[in-house]
Amino acid sequence: MKLVIISDIHGNYDAWSALPEEYDELWVLGDLVNYGPQPKEVFEEVTQKASLIVRGNHDHAVGHEDDSKWSSRYRPIAEATRRYTSSVLNDEQKAYLRNLPLKLEVERKGVRFNLTHGTPSDPLYGRLPPDADEWVAEIENLSADVVLVGHTHIPFIRNIDDKILLNPGSLGQPRGGGALARYAVWQDGRFELRSFPYPVDTTVKKLKALVFPPHVETDLVCILRAGSA
Repeated sequence: MKLVIISDIHGNYDAWSALPEEYDELWVLGDLVNYGPQPKEVFEEVTQKASLIVRGNHDHAVGHEDDSKWSSRYRPIAEATRRYTSSVLNDEQKAYLRNLPLKLEVERKGVRFNLTHGTPSDPLYGRLPPDADEWVAEIENLSADVVLVGHTHIPFIRNIDDKILLNPGSLGQPRGGGALARYAVWQDGRFELRSFPYPVDTTVKKLKALVFPPHVETDLVCILRAGSA
């Protein structure tokens, strides 16, 4: 059985459509929308192909049309792109995002998985670096062998006691340097973090055509090309 695990697509249809994997199941750890220029296209295809999807903070914001929770650093780009995303999704699509589960617990081939976007204690907004000691308390009482998280856009695999903690990184807005799209694969009981190039300049061109305020456009383009804000 082959699982492909992705997160934080953020409306980047070029990255999504370049995903170079076939799979038995596709799992999505939230944030289908916002930031990128094609949230509608991403929504329509990903919701058709994914077996499991949990709600990310950007899905939540678009579903509720709520800009109250953005951090100060990302507020300008989050607000501007949320308004754009809300304008191109219909009410049914926004309701779908609003009603996505905050977490899922599933079993495949005898392995128990826990899926959430942020952290188990704060599924929408929880954010911890890969090596944080706080992860121990976050996952030690979960009845899962594998805990899958997203949100930070930083890929990592970590063993904590008898559990595996994994973040596949971001497919559509990679951070930590570089413009490669990031994801993870689980096959034959083993995990692997993978990456691939996609036509970033095409995505940048689409963003610029939307005519966001200059400071918003500059930030969005910098993140896509450099892998950092």
